[in-house]
Amino acid sequence: MRLFDTFTRELLDLPPPPGPIRMYFCGPTVYQRIHIGNARPFLVSMWLKRWLEETGYDVTLAENITDINDKIYDAARPQDIPSAQLAAEAAGWYVDDTNLLGVGRPDVEPKATETVPEIVELIGKLVERGLAYPADGDVYFRVASFPEYGALSRRHEEDALHNPSEEAERTELKEDPRDFALWKARKEGEDTSWDSPWGPGRPGWHIECSAMASKHLGPVFEIHGGGNDLIFPHHENEIAQSHGAGEQFAKLWMHNGMLELTGEKMSKSLGNIVSLRDAVERWGGETILLYFMTAHWRKPIDFNDEVLEQAAAQVDSFRNHFFGHDGATGAVDRERLAAVLDDDFNTPGALALLHDWRARGETASLAWGLGLFGLAGLTEATTAPPELVALAEEREAARAERDFDEADRLRSEIESRGWEVRDIEDGFQLVPR
Repeated sequence: MRLFDTFTRELLDLPPPPGPIRMYFCGPTVYQRIHIGNARPFLVSMWLKRWLEETGYDVTLAENITDINDKIYDAARPQDIPSAQLAAEAAGWYVDDTNLLGVGRPDVEPKATETVPEIVELIGKLVERGLAYPADGDVYFRVASFPEYGALSRRHEEDALHNPSEEAERTELKEDPRDFALWKARKEGEDTSWDSPWGPGRPGWHIECSAMASKHLGPVFEIHGGGNDLIFPHHENEIAQSHGAGEQFAKLWMHNGMLELTGEKMSKSLGNIVSLRDAVERWGGETILLYFMTAHWRKPIDFNDEVLEQAAAQVDSFRNHFFGHDGATGAVDRERLAAVLDDDFNTPGALALLHDWRARGETASLAWGLGLFGLAGLTEATTAPPELVALAEEREAARAERDFDEADRLRSEIESRGWEVRDIEDGFQLVPR
């Protein structure tokens, strides 16, 4: 299998099975319900893990939860609740909401709060090597001491003078505007802190991921992933920290494209977010899964009613294929799907192949392929509840008596319960919506 590597800008081959393949993907900062855009790196990582395991790889996926961050303090303060309480609750929401997609969990989901000793140790190593310096309780990474800085993002001296961060930093303490915080002294109004050789405080955002990846995957691992908005400065800073500490770190970098709402990136800061839970409740988990398959993971993907309606129609086409089917039998055409997915994990190509299998009646291959992407529910024979069958029979009787208003009312009631009634030659069918 080969994947596009952001660092080299080339397709790189993975080692042959069984590997191992160790993957680290950056998860969310937890302070509110995640938006549907946060689901994309989660799905890319889980789908890739499933496919690699299907093809014989030994896979370990670590996907972190950032539960120490300025945004958490800022969100907790107006609510007059402890920041740790908000982070814990929001971390639970994140797990609950991504569970709605039904694709499983990463092997490990480390939290920054559980990794502070390793973070302090890593910072200490950078200070000893002269790559970091304490300043009034903070500790900053000395970018000038790391000549390779900018290699991932292709940003160098002229356009990296000001290192944007997800968190506020005391620029007056920095030797160089490009330097970034590894440790931040406790500020007034912050209700949590941890002890360190530099005084009470907390980790900076970037150092958290370096420490969590090393703790759970070791000093070198095969794949690091996340949204392409993290390339600079977050992942650039991770490389500087980890390489500076003597670790090889990630061999390949995957960056997924952003979700766009009418052409504008969806983000919390822009205020144009749609929560994952709201999207699933409106469209259904299967529609959300298929929607994300329609665009290559490296490309941006539009989010609007039209594209979701198109995805829902495709879901119906697969469900209808299996409706009333007793089971999928026959040979599975693994080679055709492998040819598509092993070439940079091309999910739009996989989706096209699934439609081809449906059209050709290759039900066993179709059921297997849908299952890989968490869509196995579309292949299951489903029996309507008896009370809905009774409503459909009442509707049939109303139609026979030409009482079409009553028939329409009964159809609407059936639809409100998540089913569709279809008129066929010998009566009716009830199909899950």
